[in-house]
Amino acid sequence: MLKGKVAVVTGSTSGIGLAYARAFAKEGANIVLNGLGDAAAIEKERTAIESDFGVKCLYSPANMLKPDEIAGMVQLAETELGACDILVNNAGIQHVAPIEEFPIDTWNTIIAINLSAAFFAMRAAIPGMKARKWGRIINTASAHALVASPFKSAYVSAKHGIAGLTKTAALETATFGITVNAICPGYVWTPLVEKQIPDTAKARGMTEEQVKKEVILAAQPTKEFVTVEEVAAYAVFLASDNARSITGAMQQIDGGWVAE
Repeated sequence: MLKGKVAVVTGSTSGIGLAYARAFAKEGANIVLNGLGDAAAIEKERTAIESDFGVKCLYSPANMLKPDEIAGMVQLAETELGACDILVNNAGIQHVAPIEEFPIDTWNTIIAINLSAAFFAMRAAIPGMKARKWGRIINTASAHALVASPFKSAYVSAKHGIAGLTKTAALETATFGITVNAICPGYVWTPLVEKQIPDTAKARGMTEEQVKKEVILAAQPTKEFVTVEEVAAYAVFLASDNARSITGAMQQIDGGWVAE
């Protein structure tokens, strides 16, 4: 479906981002991975994408706090692979604290990585997309782009910002064959979430199953985690020509969270 296209995916060395990259590669797209992690583990994932799907896969170590490096990541795709056709802004971090106790440096970092980095990547990628009259920008937002939770002021603010940025960019690019959408997952089963469960269970005196259902999935009516494969499949659809009329949309995949 995406043969010959080039997808740049930030925060793609694990979790949702890696699932995006593999799903695009399965459809024939060449890939630029980006993110943090052990160098050997990243190289293993990069070579696996090439061998599993017969596509080219590069790695960019671009720091999402540095606009010049973000632009360089897009330039890498254009120079080495010929284009940046699909941009997925997925990199993100989280911190939980009351507003009055929220560290200022942490606020600034979350806004920079979760919101500003997406702007800088879009700023770099859109000119090439306009020139080619085709592009797909997919921002990983969150149910927290649509509703709030306490003690997550920076994350919720950044994700609400992503919603506004998505809509604005969609309007600006609507006549250039470019779509700009955001996927808004609820709680997704990732290694990061899995690692939190034993400690939370111990701290609360609960079983791990109780933590899943009564703590993490309390806001999710299905009481089931979204899978990374489901999110990635949604992204593949949004990148396809079947979704050419979908732009400026907040695509929920949240087990009914924001319906309540």
